[in-house]
Amino acid sequence: MSTDATDVTDAVPLGGPRFQTEPAQLYRRMRREHGAVTPVLLDGDVPAWLVLGYRELHQVTGDPALFSRDSGLWNQWENIPDDWPLLPMIGRAQPSILYTVGERHRERAVMISDALEAVDPHVLRGHAERFADELVDRLCARGEADLVGDYAMLLPVRVLARLYGFSDEEGPALVTALNDMIDGRERAIAGQAHLGTSMAGLLADRKAAPADDVASRMLADDSGFTEEEVAQDLMVMLAAGHQPTADWIGNSLRLMLTDDRFAASLFGGRNSVAEAMNEVLWEDTPTQNVAGRWASRDTRLGGRHIRAGDLVLLGLQGANSDPQVRTDGSALTGGNNAHFSFGHGEHRCPFPAQEVAEVIARTGIEVVLDRLPDIDLAVPAGSLTRRPSPWLRGLTELPVRFTPTTALGGTSA
Repeated sequence: MSTDATDVTDAVPLGGPRFQTEPAQLYRRMRREHGAVTPVLLDGDVPAWLVLGYRELHQVTGDPALFSRDSGLWNQWENIPDDWPLLPMIGRAQPSILYTVGERHRERAVMISDALEAVDPHVLRGHAERFADELVDRLCARGEADLVGDYAMLLPVRVLARLYGFSDEEGPALVTALNDMIDGRERAIAGQAHLGTSMAGLLADRKAAPADDVASRMLADDSGFTEEEVAQDLMVMLAAGHQPTADWIGNSLRLMLTDDRFAASLFGGRNSVAEAMNEVLWEDTPTQNVAGRWASRDTRLGGRHIRAGDLVLLGLQGANSDPQVRTDGSALTGGNNAHFSFGHGEHRCPFPAQEVAEVIARTGIEVVLDRLPDIDLAVPAGSLTRRPSPWLRGLTELPVRFTPTTALGGTSA
């Protein structure tokens, strides 16, 4: 069998219902049949490599010179149509931190980290609690709810929008645009356009009237980044901060409602909440696969010949479950944080952004458990389904039932 991505005849289509059911089985089969680096096909039969090996992924993310974030290196651009649905995720010359390399990338990473680190943790938690309580108020009198559609999918973007400088009223449209863009389907480009327009409007407002928010701090940075570059980075931050955090909430609640090991968390055991969240990052991480890196020259990786310009996708979940590293896959991960769920290397998720996501997710979970103490799954666990995305793994819905309670605002309906 040829080892060039463009020639491999048994490449695996990266999409379809298999990612909606049990992608872990698919990753195991890929590893068994193809090894640590698997040939895959993206929409339109566009070839790429998916790195499933822990050590191989560490090698790719740790060598930004050989495996670059510069998408201009891609050897497939001539085959990519203007309406390719993955363009919002695999962009052509986007002026964002995702595609910036070298010293300029490090300067942008510092700008973003400083803007997020200035967020007061007490203010952050206060926003998360307030918005979480408002969402629970809407559903607590019903006795039943979908904790994905009614709650998890609405919470992170409301908190992030407030931190960045958006008004609360703009949140719902941002959720729709982000979901359309991330799903990579027919509305992906329209979602990206709405997000871009919203960011441009926010920056125009903050340029005229700076405030104590992330957008204003990034505009005030003296590193010489343009307004367009700041807008692009805010779009990246909002997309990377919302959907994975929403899925982190949903996946963690699913685990606590279906696994007896975490039953204590339903009765106020805070350690169990943290343990469940960490377990999800290892076993059911929201960000399954990431696009990507581009080889700057011919090389070898995991026994494969990688040509200059080949696209290399980061298989975060595949690497997390690599049997060469996880010799006892059934054991609880405890406090082990050596997973790839936040990436690795100089392009990993900035630490302040990780802290923001963790505060939002943990607060969201704790508010549900505090407000709805007898919550229970309303359907058989085996009937729960996932979105058919190879990129992000989250539930389509999480139906639950509970004893109806009065809203904190004093209403009973």
